[in-house]
Amino acid sequence: MQSMLKEGHKHFSGLDEAVMKNIDACKQLSVITHTSLGPNGMNKMVINHLDRLFITNDAATIINELEVQHPAAKILVLAGKAQQEEIGDGANLTVSFSGELLSNAEELIRMGLHPSEIISGYLKATTETLRILEDLVVEGSETMDLRNKDEVVRRMKSAVASKQFGQEDVLCPLIADACIQVCPKNPINFNVDNVRVVKLVGGGLHNSCIVRGMALKHDAVGTIKRVENAKIAVFVNGVDTSATETKGTVLIQSAEQLENYAKTEEAKVEELIKSVADTGANVIVSGAAVGEMALHFCERYKLMVIKIASKFELRRFCRTTGSIAYLKLSQPQIEDLGHADSIEVEEIGGARVTVVKNEGGGNSVSTVLLRGSTESILDDLERAVDDGVNTYKAMCKDSRIIPGAAATEIELARRLKEFSLKEIGLDQYAIGKFAESFEMVPKTLAENAGLNSMEIISSLYAEHAAGNPRVGIDLNAGVCKDISAFDIWDLYLTKFFALKYAADAACTVLRVDQIIMAKQAGGPRPQTRPGGMDPDDE
Repeated sequence: MQSMLKEGHKHFSGLDEAVMKNIDACKQLSVITHTSLGPNGMNKMVINHLDRLFITNDAATIINELEVQHPAAKILVLAGKAQQEEIGDGANLTVSFSGELLSNAEELIRMGLHPSEIISGYLKATTETLRILEDLVVEGSETMDLRNKDEVVRRMKSAVASKQFGQEDVLCPLIADACIQVCPKNPINFNVDNVRVVKLVGGGLHNSCIVRGMALKHDAVGTIKRVENAKIAVFVNGVDTSATETKGTVLIQSAEQLENYAKTEEAKVEELIKSVADTGANVIVSGAAVGEMALHFCERYKLMVIKIASKFELRRFCRTTGSIAYLKLSQPQIEDLGHADSIEVEEIGGARVTVVKNEGGGNSVSTVLLRGSTESILDDLERAVDDGVNTYKAMCKDSRIIPGAAATEIELARRLKEFSLKEIGLDQYAIGKFAESFEMVPKTLAENAGLNSMEIISSLYAEHAAGNPRVGIDLNAGVCKDISAFDIWDLYLTKFFALKYAADAACTVLRVDQIIMAKQAGGPRPQTRPGGMDPDDE
């Protein structure tokens, strides 16, 4: 190896150096995430490379901001990200369960099993797990009206409660309302981006509300702050005197000529603004600067002016109001004008917000106005809303539900143990350990809630063995109950992908038996210079 590779490389091989080190790195990552699992999960304080502070128990945010360097732990991070992109929830279960599988694989390797035998057993166990998962689906849950608010809240509750325990009864109806408003005729085409969140510091969560339409976090330009039955003209390049593409020189020889020149410009701007007002428009939306002179004439012709600097926000605005955007200030066609029931500037918690309402049907964007005491609380509430909206999207694909509160995991563990006893050969050890890994979920939920995990797990096993597959943990009372009583359900799709990705990630890590790291690329290091200095000032 020394003679083959460049000087400065690193090479690890064999069980102790490669496999065990990889497993150890993955275990460390899962230890970080699994204390944040469930409604009583602890928060992590993460400060990223840009010095931004995150206080959250959302595993997807934690693993994103940690910037994991170890190649094996990165595989778990990728599995968590894949889960987040596919479903938008369940990243913690993916990473924590994967770490638990590798931790149990380590015990099997110490017993003398070869990684390939463990992988073979794990693959069999994964296939059987996904088969059992189908059996645990609640009958009749596949037929669901996606516009029935109570049904949506019921399925969304556990995803939102895992981020904001105790607030789910306030948040879920808000998220459900927002999602149902923008759900298209064919629910499979539901777009998560159509539910917007505006965060306003001040007040509490009970002050939060839904806006049918958009809320823009800035004031209107000019003095007109409210328009009913708005007809909207959108100009991307701003509302101002248009500069010519070529540079020209005007020779002015007298004061009279200067005055006439200024008047010509003024007349031109007035003509343009008047032509917009003549089409019946009473609101102008600008994507860039609004000139003083143009604003003066807008006021004269009773036109409300709104500036939206972000092109993405401008695109959403056009989608909400049905406007066609014009590149430069000119007379729009009447059919290209957008419509909103009302546009009004409101003061909420000391901030001025422009609220664009469209109470009619066919709404393409709805906004959740979140209120909270600090920025970090609002960020965490936004993540909970994001999880709820993603859960609704998953419902649009497949609305089947399975028992939550660790009832599904214990039933999977019990049935897989029975399945392992029927297997012959060394596979049964790996399948047994795979089944044991499911105990991580009830154990973590109990520990995070300050309960005795051994008592909880043994009473869960006893109930499930007696034929009660819907018995889970009631974290408030600290006892095991039938979860139908407190209505906690998980989406089948979330669990399916989380377990699949976790098993795949664990098997990928176990397949590695050598780590070869080339020497890092050289090149001059960037010079450190005093902060705030421009490179040219040195």
